[in-house]
Amino acid sequence: MSQASHPFAELSPARVVAAVESLGFWLPGEPFTLNSYENRVFLLHDDEARRWIAKFYRPDRWSDAQIQEEHDFLDELQRTGVSVAAPWRSATGHSLHRAEGFRLALFPQIPGQAPELENPSHLFVLGELIGAVHAVGERAGFVHRQRLDLDGMVREAQERVLSSPWLDRRQRQAYARVSEALHAALKPHAWSAERAIRVHGDCHIGNILGRDEHFSLVDFDDCLMAPAMQDLWMLLTAEHEAEWHMQLSEVMEGYEQQREFDRSELTLIEPLRTLRLMRHSAWLVARWGDPAFPQAFPWVADSGYWESHIRQLEQQRQVLERRPRWLAE
Repeated sequence: MSQASHPFAELSPARVVAAVESLGFWLPGEPFTLNSYENRVFLLHDDEARRWIAKFYRPDRWSDAQIQEEHDFLDELQRTGVSVAAPWRSATGHSLHRAEGFRLALFPQIPGQAPELENPSHLFVLGELIGAVHAVGERAGFVHRQRLDLDGMVREAQERVLSSPWLDRRQRQAYARVSEALHAALKPHAWSAERAIRVHGDCHIGNILGRDEHFSLVDFDDCLMAPAMQDLWMLLTAEHEAEWHMQLSEVMEGYEQQREFDRSELTLIEPLRTLRLMRHSAWLVARWGDPAFPQAFPWVADSGYWESHIRQLEQQRQVLERRPRWLAE
């Protein structure tokens, strides 16, 4: 698909306003575009001064049933007191809407800032928040949404990158070699289906908003069935061992206020990091036909990016071979 023909190229401010107003709102001002690439997301306010986030879903990514499971999970979480933004529902009870050729949903805006991951009190409440999500998430399973599949997702990322036009012959061979080594190293870490619960799926600090010691989780677009560690490992960012163990301790202490954590999942930290590294580059390749991507990530078409990515994967292969950090005294 060419960039000019991509559906999002047609999503003008006027069409955004028309789509939202077709749901019964009146918008006195222009929508403000937020930083989102997978979907298109806008901040707007209505004539009652309520602030909304309008999410226009990427065509052909999720089925209606998959999106509805996202919405229903958010409703379930909100009913149990977990701090999330559940979607607005119409008088007929619908949360997924169609207008101007797009599927969209409206969410109340949650104001605030990202947490400070060097702040122990923030780490504690983040662990508690995620534990509360998982305590609900383990009560049932998704039927339609994805399951985090270590083997299948690594293979998909490999194929996507190797099909891209930007690697030269030497880089293609180097990527194939290191990705195969990583695939072999990750196989022993594959988890059983019984260990998977409903999780947020993309729990980086950009999806956590709040202030002081109260935070909320936003953007459940990637929610799926996965081990609990999927929502926790990105909170462990410290370089030095003592600080890293402080982060782990605070997050686990908060988490276990809500739900017991299986310590054996700590072995998944580096495998999950590896999977994310591989999938991120594959995602950039897959989305290149979207006009927002060449503009935001121009370096992807540069040989130097792939040289750096291959080195990063090699470093990650070495990390997988070391004694895990969580075993350190």
